[in-house]
Amino acid sequence: MNRRPLLGQLLRHVVLWLGLVIVLAPFVWMVSTSLKPPNEIFSTQLSLLPHKWFAAENYHKAFTKVPLLRYLLNGVIVTAGIFALQLAVALPCAYALAKLRFRGRDVLFALVLIGLMIPAQAPAIPRYVMLYQLGLLDSYAALILPFAFSAFGIFLMRQFFKTVPDDLMNAARIDGLGEFEILCRIMLPLAMPAMLAFGVISIVTHWNDFFWPLIVIQTGDLATPPLGTLFFRNEEAGSDFGPLMAGTVVITAPLVLLFLAAQRRFIEGVTLSGMKG
Repeated sequence: MNRRPLLGQLLRHVVLWLGLVIVLAPFVWMVSTSLKPPNEIFSTQLSLLPHKWFAAENYHKAFTKVPLLRYLLNGVIVTAGIFALQLAVALPCAYALAKLRFRGRDVLFALVLIGLMIPAQAPAIPRYVMLYQLGLLDSYAALILPFAFSAFGIFLMRQFFKTVPDDLMNAARIDGLGEFEILCRIMLPLAMPAMLAFGVISIVTHWNDFFWPLIVIQTGDLATPPLGTLFFRNEEAGSDFGPLMAGTVVITAPLVLLFLAAQRRFIEGVTLSGMKG
């Protein structure tokens, strides 16, 4: 019996389990802290489960000390608005780059690839100045509009559209459909896995975004969930970690549920989008 494949498989499983523990340990500790009273949080004894359950008090404080529901609502409005605008821009751009032939198409696609390499923080100052000149600071528009263009969204959708046979488009054109009708009636239903994959990435990215809201938002009423956590920590002076961790659990839970619900379609969308260059 050849032991090399068995040892290689065992090693892969050990590495995967080690990675899983490293990734999940902070989240497990966060949930554990949200269940404990203050005296057990700073105890020298290592224990995941509390000796005295303090979950009701911590989670009640998390919703009453600061407007946590308002932060969650802001997060939903901002992430949904960004994703809707990104789709409105990315879908026609990706369709044109994948299926239409016109002068400068390859140059435009090269610019999209260059856009993938620009850090999100690089254009922060020009964006801030532009929003200041337009009088849009401290508003939902300041949180949503700068991210309407997504180079990654265009790239991902373009890669998916490349997998659709050209014969399907040619048949639709023979039947009298225009390019916009082909996009809406044929390409969009086929692109649902890729759209869902992009949606998960976009929502997770902007739900967790702390840098940009910290710059453009001055009032707590418009704070997104990560920025709201900062306000909560200031409110508690950094000492009542039980409610702070309870609020963080509530903020993190929607992302976990979203990914678990969309896991299969997410993997399908990413896989199909990478089949053809």
